[in-house]
Amino acid sequence: MVDNNKVEVIIVGAGPAGVSAAITLARAGKKVLIVDRANNTGEKNMFGGCIYAKQTAEIFPKFWETAPIERSITEHKIFMLTDYNSTEFNYRYSSKGSYKAFTVLRSKWDKWCIEQAQKEGAYYAPKTLVKELLIENGKIVGIQTPYEKFYSDIVIIADGVNSLLAKQIGLRKNYNDTNVTLSVKEVYKLPKQRLEDRFNIDSETGVAAKILGGPLKNMFAMGFMYTNKDSISIGIGVSLDELKKNKIKPYELLDDLKEHPSIAPYLKDAEFIEYSAHLIPEGSIDNIPKVYDNRVMIIGDAAGFVNNIHFEGTNLAMLSGKLAAETAIYALDKSDFSASTLSLYYKKLQDSIIVKDLKTHKNTIPFLKKNIKTITSLYPELACEFFEILSMADEKPKRAKYRKFVSKILKSGCITKSLPLGLFALEKCLKK
Repeated sequence: MVDNNKVEVIIVGAGPAGVSAAITLARAGKKVLIVDRANNTGEKNMFGGCIYAKQTAEIFPKFWETAPIERSITEHKIFMLTDYNSTEFNYRYSSKGSYKAFTVLRSKWDKWCIEQAQKEGAYYAPKTLVKELLIENGKIVGIQTPYEKFYSDIVIIADGVNSLLAKQIGLRKNYNDTNVTLSVKEVYKLPKQRLEDRFNIDSETGVAAKILGGPLKNMFAMGFMYTNKDSISIGIGVSLDELKKNKIKPYELLDDLKEHPSIAPYLKDAEFIEYSAHLIPEGSIDNIPKVYDNRVMIIGDAAGFVNNIHFEGTNLAMLSGKLAAETAIYALDKSDFSASTLSLYYKKLQDSIIVKDLKTHKNTIPFLKKNIKTITSLYPELACEFFEILSMADEKPKRAKYRKFVSKILKSGCITKSLPLGLFALEKCLKK
């Protein structure tokens, strides 16, 4: 139990960021309380379905031996859809005992993670709504729940994309529709053997897929699909301003995607078992708030640590939680909880892949948005047309077909307007 409602660190939010911070602190012998408003860990948490082995193993060494993982990802697919056809690219690799990524289901995974934190000595309080940060004499001294107060030397905020607590103390502003993505996902149950036959995988391996175009064409949106042990996760992520501009509901887009001729066979005869939705920060370096102040730090989605270009969120959340916890340990050991001391957290972030990668992609999302019609409509059309020419035989000579195809490319203007995505993408988009 928490003695006299006082601990050294309170963490608000039991997602990957919060739990990573809690377990790091507990292993260092610090008295830490993690609170979450959900009745059961993981019941309100949602993501596409994939965790990355390296960052996860830094928090939970050899987690794949005991954690409720679904499958080891050994194949990545990209679907480029037109209205009826598709071009598909596969990258398949052999793990050979060196895992890169796994699919998980959050209801199982998050429960296991919080159990590991509790085993290390962290206190956990579910069903606990934090109304506000507790401020006395101008200092953050803990949290206020509907029923009682809890005190701490440091508060770590991990309450998600909307982060009311960060807004309370002026470290965060509201996101607007242009820098928030809504992700919706459905899970379909399918017998294990049938799933493996359908995706051409064995009993341990799995597939992660990204989907461009089709019903998502001309929008800043992308689909995804992941294989679990005996189920398939499929969903879309779409910018809120796209939904408003096109006056379309996200579940309608997902329904259209599931009915596409290249996607529907994967879900044939599968049983619908779950629907979820979640807001995701766009993950721009320009939108990162100040992530520390006197006696407080912000981690995970609350700080905007998402790399949408690479579908990375969970691993950045866990890493930010670890770095914040290391900073808290340093501050506790010297009994100094000032902003000056906690600024070490941001220095750690700057040296990590979190800030480095977000800086790298500083110009990528604006570039993609500017050229979204070319990327999600024209490119899939050209890819499908090229492979149709390559694979079909009829009475028309190939020379005429290829000349017509090249003429179409030249007339489209994509050689001059959008080639940077190909040959010059790194030079044009990636900020050094």
